[in-house]
Amino acid sequence: MKGSAALIPKHDTLQSALEAASQGASGLTFVDIKERESFVSYREFHTRARRAAAFFVNLGIRPGDRIALIQSTSPEFVDAIFGSMLAGAIPVPLYPPLRLGKLDDYHAATARMLSITGARLVVTEQRLRLLLGRTLAKAPPPLGCRLGDELTSNGEEFALPASSEQVALVQFSSGTTVDPKPVCLSHRSVLYQCAALHRVLIESSAPPHSGVSWLPLYHDMGLIGALFNAVYYPGHLVLIPPEHFLARPAIWLRAISRHRATASFGPNFGYALCVKRIREQEMENVDLSNWRIAGNGAEPISMSIIRRFCEKFSLFGFEGRAFTSGYGLAEASLAVTYADVAHGAKAVAVDPSRLASLGEAGEGDFEIASVGKPLPGTEVEIRDSEGNCLADRRVGRIYVRSPSVMSGYFGSFHSSSPALAQGWLDTGDLGFSLNGELYVCGRAKDLVIIRGANHPPQEFETCLETVAGVRPGCAVALGFLPLDADGEQLLILAERGPGAEPGLEERIRSAVLERTGVLAHTIHILEPGTLPRTSSGKLRRREALRQFLTHQLTAPRPVNALSMASEVIRSAIGLAKLGLADEG
Repeated sequence: MKGSAALIPKHDTLQSALEAASQGASGLTFVDIKERESFVSYREFHTRARRAAAFFVNLGIRPGDRIALIQSTSPEFVDAIFGSMLAGAIPVPLYPPLRLGKLDDYHAATARMLSITGARLVVTEQRLRLLLGRTLAKAPPPLGCRLGDELTSNGEEFALPASSEQVALVQFSSGTTVDPKPVCLSHRSVLYQCAALHRVLIESSAPPHSGVSWLPLYHDMGLIGALFNAVYYPGHLVLIPPEHFLARPAIWLRAISRHRATASFGPNFGYALCVKRIREQEMENVDLSNWRIAGNGAEPISMSIIRRFCEKFSLFGFEGRAFTSGYGLAEASLAVTYADVAHGAKAVAVDPSRLASLGEAGEGDFEIASVGKPLPGTEVEIRDSEGNCLADRRVGRIYVRSPSVMSGYFGSFHSSSPALAQGWLDTGDLGFSLNGELYVCGRAKDLVIIRGANHPPQEFETCLETVAGVRPGCAVALGFLPLDADGEQLLILAERGPGAEPGLEERIRSAVLERTGVLAHTIHILEPGTLPRTSSGKLRRREALRQFLTHQLTAPRPVNALSMASEVIRSAIGLAKLGLADEG
C-alpha cells in the first residue's frame, strides 16, 4: 500500500515553524479545572522560548545535551520544549507522577529514562518537584533540577540555528510490550508528519480550523499531533491538562463547543469515558455541530463505543461522519495511516476462528476497524515470517517506510538500528490490508495462542464491554501456561468497577465463551488501578502477566494525607542529598 506523492514541508525546523507562526495572531489557550482560560500568542511564545534558550545556555547547556521535561500541560512546557531546541539541546518529554498509588514504579521507570538519555538537566514545576526526589537520587542530572517558571525570568534572548537532519527531540515509545525505548526524531521527520497530516486533515475540509486537545504533551499524539501541528498550520489550539479531562470528561466537549473547534482527537477510552461519565446537565447549551474531525487512535478502536458515543451526543449536534481513525507509533513520529475525513468510521466483520487458526480475515461477526490509507509519501507492507508480502485479508507483520520514521533509538542512529532495515520499520504489530486500507489486529507479542490458534487479545477483551461490574477499558486477555494444563490457556485480568456483584467471574467467563467459543481457564478480579499502564494510559499486557505470575500484581497504595506527607519527606531527603533542596 502506498500513499500519494511525497511532500515538502514548508519549514526546515520546528524553530522556524514557531518563528513563522509568531507573525500571525494565533496562539494557545490553556483551560484549568474550573474552565478558566488564559491565552498566549505564538508571538509571545517565540520571545519566551528565546529567553528560555538563554537561560539554558547560561546554566551550562551545550548543543546536543538532553533536557528532560517533567511538566504538566502549561505555557511553561511550551517555553521549555522550544527553548531547548533554540539552545541547541534535545528535549526529552517525560510523564509526571500522576498515579500516586504507584509511585515506586514511577521512580524506577523515570530514573531509567533519565539514565538512558543521559539527561543533564530536569525541568519541572514546584508541585511535581516535591515528589521527584527519589527519582533524581537514582539518576542525578549534572545540572540539577529547575522550575519552568524560572526559564523566562530575565530579558536575555538566544537562538542557535539548526538543520532539518538534527535530532529535534527524544520521544519514548509507549512500552506496551517492552520497556519504553528512546526514539530519536529529526526536525525533518516531525515536520514531514505535520505536512502529511496537514494534507490529509486540514486541506481535505473547509477552513477555518481550530482544535481542542486534552492529550498529554509528553506523548506523540498530544505533542506532535496537536501542539506541533497547530504551530505548523498555524492555528488556534485549546489545551486541557489530561488529569482535568479524566476528572471531568465534559470539560473536553464544553471547550469544543465554546471555541467552535473543528478538530479534536482522542484514544478509544476517552470516548468511552464520555459515554459513561458525562451527565446530561453538564451538556447544557453545548453545540458540537462544528466538530468535523473526531480522530480516534493510539489504541484498538471499538466500533460499539463509537456507535454509543454517536447515539448519546448526536442530541448535541455531533455527526457520526466526523469520526475518523488512524494508526501510528512513536517510531514513525506519529501517524502512518489515516482514514478519509468526513466519511465516518468503518469496519470489516471477520471470522475470529479463521483469523486465529489460519491468519485469514474471512467474513464473520467480529468487527475490526479500518485505520485508513497510508499518509502521503508513506508505504505499508504486510509481510509473513519469511519477509514476503501478503495478499489482502492475510494477517502478517506491519512494515512501514516513510520520511517521518525515526533516525533510530538513542545511541543507535539511522540504519544501524535493529528496528530499521533498508529504510523499513518493523512495527511489531499485526494486521491485514483490504482495498488499500489497513486493519490492525494488535501487537505480535500480545497474541493469545490456544491450541495453535493465534487470537488477538481484543477478541476477548471486547466481550467485556457490556459485562456489568467490569471497570470499562480495564481488562486484559493473556495466554499463560498453568500447571494443570497441557498447553497455553486464556487468562483474564479485570478490574472491578462500581456496583460489582458476586458472580462477576462467571459472568465474564460466560460472555467470553458465548462470543468466542473459548473457555477462560483463569479469571482474576482486581481492585481499580491495579493493572500496569504506559505513560499514555495504555494497558501493558505483558507486564501484567509478569506481575501476575510473580505475585506482584497488587492494588495501588492508598493515597491520603499521611502517605503523601511521607512521600514528600522522602523526596525532600533525596533532593537534599543531591544539593538540590534550595534550587528554584
